[in-house]
Amino acid sequence: MIGPFARRGTLTAVAVLVLTAAALPGDASPAGVGDRLYPYLGNAGYDVFNYDITLDYHGNDRPLDAVTRIDALAKDTLTRFDLDFARGSVRSVQVNGRPAAYSTEREELVITPEVPVPAGSPLRITVAHTSDPKAGDDGGWIRTPDGLAMANQADAAHRVFPCNDHPSDKARFAFHVTAPKDLTVVANGLPESAVTRGPATTWTYRTSHLMATELAQLSIGHSTVLHRTGPHGLPLRDVIGAADKDKDKLGKRLALTSGQIDWMEKQVGPYPFETYGILSVDTTTGFELETETLSLFERRVLLASEADAAPVMVHELAHQWFGDSVTPATWSDVWLNEGHATWYQWLYAAEKYGLKLDDLARTVYRVDRQVRDAGGPPAAPLPPGANGKLGIFRPNIYVSGALALYALRTEIGPAAFQRLERAWVTRYRDGNASTRDFIALASQISGRDLTGFLNAWLYGKDTPPMPGHSDWKSDGTAPAKSKPRGASTAKHT
Repeated sequence: MIGPFARRGTLTAVAVLVLTAAALPGDASPAGVGDRLYPYLGNAGYDVFNYDITLDYHGNDRPLDAVTRIDALAKDTLTRFDLDFARGSVRSVQVNGRPAAYSTEREELVITPEVPVPAGSPLRITVAHTSDPKAGDDGGWIRTPDGLAMANQADAAHRVFPCNDHPSDKARFAFHVTAPKDLTVVANGLPESAVTRGPATTWTYRTSHLMATELAQLSIGHSTVLHRTGPHGLPLRDVIGAADKDKDKLGKRLALTSGQIDWMEKQVGPYPFETYGILSVDTTTGFELETETLSLFERRVLLASEADAAPVMVHELAHQWFGDSVTPATWSDVWLNEGHATWYQWLYAAEKYGLKLDDLARTVYRVDRQVRDAGGPPAAPLPPGANGKLGIFRPNIYVSGALALYALRTEIGPAAFQRLERAWVTRYRDGNASTRDFIALASQISGRDLTGFLNAWLYGKDTPPMPGHSDWKSDGTAPAKSKPRGASTAKHT
């Protein structure tokens, strides 16, 4: 994800936002998987394989009628278990075809099956419910002028549908959405069918790869879908307003995507999914979001100058490898998403728009101690605190993460660094990985133990010395000169 301060023109603005961020410990919950930053999310008692979600749309100010079907495997004997769910009413629950008792506690749907589910057995959960787009403004549904979209990061997918809402439990998704036939529906993955009966059309989309719940995307509205072909015949599709007065300008900007994919493939290897595209929403969210195969963008960001918009487009594109295909094991590992996306954003801006990479890294280095003080080290971010679900998305996971990658590249050399990046996205494709996994692979690829070096950069309170730049100082004061356009220092959702 990338948010407002990533698009600002100076490091000073970043530092001000960092120093005002709140961070208070969250409450623990026995229902969760024990994530340090979101302890109430998820359930360790089962492993989800598939979500099949049916939605009936009645307008963006009314609840959607929904049925969520979940195929999973019980890891423990389940006499009682929970799904994460809020912002809707539950009508019925079935477990393995039998009616089940249920109750709601905070943001949990607690289910008691009629017959306990033995460990190692299939688990099919069917929940008939509603999904309310008007119930809150802290994630989940985004109401657009003519419909809906999703923004589920970090802990908001369960405000749309019942789920195991933690990135460690990835699954395949299918969406079946019925809406008035004058509207267009687009979702993650590829379209399977669009069947019109009377005044409504039912659209079906299905993903080919595993996806974390926070990366689900669904657009409903008066939209035009722009189709193109990317590298190696990759189908590209972008979603814009059907009556957008800047349709031609948006089309030219979105046409950059094919070349950007080609550029990213030269850095890290083949694009990891079955399709890609950008969803343009004519509303203010304050962030852009790397929802899998269909990144969410504010229209106004796409209409900015090319030098400002294109690097942000690359940031979200890079997430398809870093964060979407290779998903963090815990939310403490989110720098693996944001540090990498910011790094490739910087590198692209340097190659295409004249950014001097060393100058940017030195500027970030100057304020890195302040960034760490405010948000924690990149791989040990402070809890979200009063800022809610977006509270962990502070500059430390963006600029400090990217700075650690700059230091690593300087330490082991560009060739070894590129081998590491390619090996990372290949070894952990469609899976989950941790910071410790990254350190181990970096040591293996470089042929030397990098544990101490990377621990200092990723877990240290103080900014380590920069290899090859003994004169650089991290004293919290940024140079007066603004950084070049397009360098967007970092923030996402």
